[in-house]
Amino acid sequence: MTRARLDGLCLVVLGSVAFLLLGTGMANKSPAAMQDFRVVYYPARCLIQHCDPYKESEVQRISRAEGGYRPTDTAIVRQIVTRYIYLPTAFSFTAPFAMLPWGPAHVIWLMITVGSLIFASFLIWNLGANSAPMFSGLLIAFLLANSELILISGNAAGIAVSFCVVAVCCFLQERFVLAGILLLAISLALKPHDSGLVWLYFLLAGGVYRKRALQTLLVSIALGLPGVLWVWHVSPHWMQELHANILAFSAHGGLTDPGPASAGAHGLGMMVNLQAVISAFWDDPRIYNPATYLLCAPILLAWVFVTLRFRSSPARAWLALAAIAALSMLPVYHRQYDAKLLLLTVPACAMLWAQGGIIGWLALLVNTAAFVLIGDLTWAIRLDLISKLQLPTTGFSGQILTALQVFPAPLILLVMGIFYLWVYMRRSVPDAADDTAWTISAQSASRLKPDSNHLPDVSP
Repeated sequence: MTRARLDGLCLVVLGSVAFLLLGTGMANKSPAAMQDFRVVYYPARCLIQHCDPYKESEVQRISRAEGGYRPTDTAIVRQIVTRYIYLPTAFSFTAPFAMLPWGPAHVIWLMITVGSLIFASFLIWNLGANSAPMFSGLLIAFLLANSELILISGNAAGIAVSFCVVAVCCFLQERFVLAGILLLAISLALKPHDSGLVWLYFLLAGGVYRKRALQTLLVSIALGLPGVLWVWHVSPHWMQELHANILAFSAHGGLTDPGPASAGAHGLGMMVNLQAVISAFWDDPRIYNPATYLLCAPILLAWVFVTLRFRSSPARAWLALAAIAALSMLPVYHRQYDAKLLLLTVPACAMLWAQGGIIGWLALLVNTAAFVLIGDLTWAIRLDLISKLQLPTTGFSGQILTALQVFPAPLILLVMGIFYLWVYMRRSVPDAADDTAWTISAQSASRLKPDSNHLPDVSP
């Protein structure tokens, strides 16, 4: 191990320690601790007891009977934990936790969340370190140190995103493939809007990647079908009830309303989809939803075309995944913790930085800006600074306040997605020499001695 690799590894370790200490400390003082785990735990308890998990009154009854209500819970929090909006496929993963009492269930959930995110981060660093170990270590350490909300809330995104990232590493390295298939299938069952477009890349890329995608699809069906049939047996009208729950949250001023009047879109755990920006100008879902789709559709279609048109390689795969990790946050509902999927951008960023030039500097600028703007601690600091401005909430100053809070995260994700798509398109040419150069660039750093003045290590 070179000195640079060792230093980069130490940075990731420090980021992991900061994530654990800060997250644990904040969770102990937060009234919302493990709130999002309650969202999946009590509906699963309800289903186990043959009650309708999509009916608010049934989940409320089970939650009250088992001490699930807390004195600090507001009316909004009680709505969050009793209106279930996950697909029935999620029960295949959450039901085993619901078979346990709350104490051990939430501890095991927390351990899996923390362990999987840290493990995914080390895997990504190990790949990025082939090109730029210190640079990759800094990016990942910063992201980990700004991921406290996942630990505090216990949101399923922590597991879904981490499992997706680990699966990507398994597929691209062709190691522990069966584990990768299972993990990606679980991720799709929990939060398909987080990992769905990542899975789509492997389907479109062809070859062995398509084989992995189809295998994952079969495992996803095998895992998710029992949950769907179980719910259909207990609650034949679950689709209508799920739709009603989603409408209740997305109504004007609701928790998932992206508009200026939203009760939960612009604070901690902010929404990062593009509707949050467009709704600041036209606060009408009949406008901001179609406008978002029209803006994202050509970008995503360009990504699909390039993926289908040109052959894949490890370097191009990381560029494609970096682009889609950012772009997948934009068309539909996503929050700050979902954007930890940007871990997938680190290997591509490290390769571009190692190559140098203007593109390397642009990669540095884009990734740094994105990691800062979606970071939990950095956003809390900016939110506090914005509140100290004491700007009126109406008129022009109110528009400035909205822009400061709402615009940065979705717009930097849009910029990041377009940047990596542009580089992906530039590099996706049928040129074997270009592909070889990229492969050598991605691996060269691991074959250099710390004192070799950048000469290859030719020792046996």
